[in-house]
Amino acid sequence: MATRRIPRRTFLKGAASTAAIASLTAGLRLPATAQSAAMRPADLVLKNGKIITVDGQSTVTQAVAIAGDRIIAVGADASMAAHVTPATHVRDLNGRAVVPGLTDGHAHVDREALRSVFPALGPVRSIKDIQERIAELARGKKPGEWIVTMPIGDPPYYFDVPDVLVEKRWPTRQELDAAAPHNPVYIRAIWGFWRGTLPIVSCANTEALKRAGISRDTVPPSPTLTIQKDASGDPTGVFIEQEMQPIAEMIWFREATQFSHADRLRALPLSAKEYHRFGTTSAFEGHGAATELLRVYKQAYRDGTLTMRTTLALSANWAAAGEAPLGPFIEAWAGWLGEPGFGNDWLKMSGLYVHIGRSPADNARASAAPYTGWAGFNSNHGLPRDKVKELLLHLARNDIRACAIAGAGGLGMLDLYEEVDRSIPLQGRRWMISHINVVSPRDVERIARMGLVLTTHSNAYLYKALDATANRLPADQHDHIVPMNALRDAGITVSLATDNVPVSLWLPVQQTIVRKDFKSGRQVGARQALSRMDALRCATLNGAYLSFDEGKRGSLEPGKFADLAVLSADPLTVAEEKISETTALMTMAGGRIVHETPGWFG
Repeated sequence: MATRRIPRRTFLKGAASTAAIASLTAGLRLPATAQSAAMRPADLVLKNGKIITVDGQSTVTQAVAIAGDRIIAVGADASMAAHVTPATHVRDLNGRAVVPGLTDGHAHVDREALRSVFPALGPVRSIKDIQERIAELARGKKPGEWIVTMPIGDPPYYFDVPDVLVEKRWPTRQELDAAAPHNPVYIRAIWGFWRGTLPIVSCANTEALKRAGISRDTVPPSPTLTIQKDASGDPTGVFIEQEMQPIAEMIWFREATQFSHADRLRALPLSAKEYHRFGTTSAFEGHGAATELLRVYKQAYRDGTLTMRTTLALSANWAAAGEAPLGPFIEAWAGWLGEPGFGNDWLKMSGLYVHIGRSPADNARASAAPYTGWAGFNSNHGLPRDKVKELLLHLARNDIRACAIAGAGGLGMLDLYEEVDRSIPLQGRRWMISHINVVSPRDVERIARMGLVLTTHSNAYLYKALDATANRLPADQHDHIVPMNALRDAGITVSLATDNVPVSLWLPVQQTIVRKDFKSGRQVGARQALSRMDALRCATLNGAYLSFDEGKRGSLEPGKFADLAVLSADPLTVAEEKISETTALMTMAGGRIVHETPGWFG
C-alpha cells in the first residue's frame, strides 16, 4: 500500500526575509526533471539486479542509473543503454537485491562508537576473569590513574548479568582492589535500553569510592539508586539502579567516565559507518539533541565527515530557561525551529522534543549539565503537564513541530496533542510520537485524525518485551500491541527505528513481519504482521516522510537522491528468520559510496 501523503504546509510567513529564505534553502537541489534526465549520461549503472524501488506501485526491476548525487533512470537493463558512455561505470549485480537507503526513525547514531572510548572487559565468566582483565589494564596505567571499563556482560544486549558469572554476583570493592591496588577502578553500568530490563549496576573499588566522596553516610539523590552496603554498613562498591539511564556515573564518577568533545567528534563518523554497514543512510533523532551533541554534528558537517543524512529535534534545557514565560521564550528563542527546518539535505533541525514530568533521577542527572553522558539529550527536558500543554500551544502557533515518546507507559502525550488540536488543528504538521507500544482502535482513530507520524521501538515491544506486554493484556487486545496493519490501514505513516539497540534496521524489519518474543518464540498479534514489502516501506519511504523528505529520498525513482544499498540477501524472499542477518555489500548516500565489501559486484 502506498504511503499516505499529506501536502506539506507552507510555514514561512510573509515577514520572512529573502535572506532567511535563502538560508533555509541553502544547499538544496530540486530533483532533475524527467525530461532533462531522459538522455543524461550516467556516472554509474547498476544492472542485472533486483531493484526494489519501493515506489507507489512497489515496482521491482533490473537496473538503476546514477549521475552525480541523483538517480536518473530505473528500469530494465536494456533501457540503461541511453545513459551509458565510455566514462560510465557499469556494475553487474549478478541478481543481488538493491533497496533505497534505509532511514532509522529513532537512531541515536552518535552513541554507537562511544562504546569503544573505554575498554571492554571482554567475555568474562567469573570474578577472577574480571580481576585478570582489570590487572591487565592496570599494567598500562601509572599509579593513581583511573581505570574505567565498559559493563560486565556480552554486548550488544548484556543479557543475564550477573548470572553469566560463576559466582552469580557482582565484584566487590575489595576484589577490585586486589586487581589494581594502586588505581581507582570503575566498571560502568550499561545504558539500560541495550538490555531493556532493570536493574543496571556499576562497580567501584575503594580508591574510586574515596575520590567520589562516598562513605557509609552518603545518601543517594534518588530512591531508584541504591548504594549496596556490607554487614558492617560500609559500601561494597556496588551501585544498583532501577533506572534505564545511569545516575551514579553522572554525579559521582563523571570526571573519569565522561566523553569529551573530541571523543564524540571522533566517534560520530565511526558510528555512521556501522549503520551504513546495514544500508542505513538517514536518521531522525526525535529524542532530541542537546547543545553538546549539536556542536558535534555541526563540526562534523563542516569537516566533511558527516556521511549520514541527519535530522535533529532540539532537546531543551528547561532549568536554564528559568522562569521565563513560555510564549515570548518560544517566539524569541525557539522560533528558528519552525518548519521548514533550518539546514540542508545532510543536516537539519526539525522540531522540539517535549516531555511530561521530571523525576528525582532526572534532576540528579541534570546536575551534570551541559554534559549529557550516553544520552546526548538533556535530562531536564520535562515540564509539568499544564506547562507542557501551554508549550504545545505555543509550538503550534509558531509552526514548530512537537516530538514526543510514548514509552511503555502508554500514550499520555496523545491526550495533550488532542487538546491542542481542538484549538489549533494539527493535521499536516506531522507532529510525532515515538516508541509506540499498545495502541487501541480509538487511539488509532485519533492519531489518523490529527495526521501524526509515528516510530516504533520493535526491538523492545516486538522482541524483548513482547511476552511481558502480552501477558498483562487480555488475549483480545494482543492485536493492539504495535498494531502495524491497523495503523497502515488508517493511513498513518509509521517508521521503523533501532534506538541503537543494536544498529541494524533489519531486526525491526524482521520483528514487524514475524512478531515473536526473543525467548519464548511465541507469536503475538499475527494479524498485525506486516508483509515484507510493507515492512521495507516503513524502513525507507516512511522514514523519509518523518522529515518531509519523501519527495527527495526513500524510494528509487528518477530525480531522487542516489541513496541505496546493495544487499547480502533478498529481503522479499530470504527465510523469515534470516532477514535480521541481512547486511549491505555496498551503501551509497548521494551518489557517494559510504560502505562497501570487497568484490561486491561482478
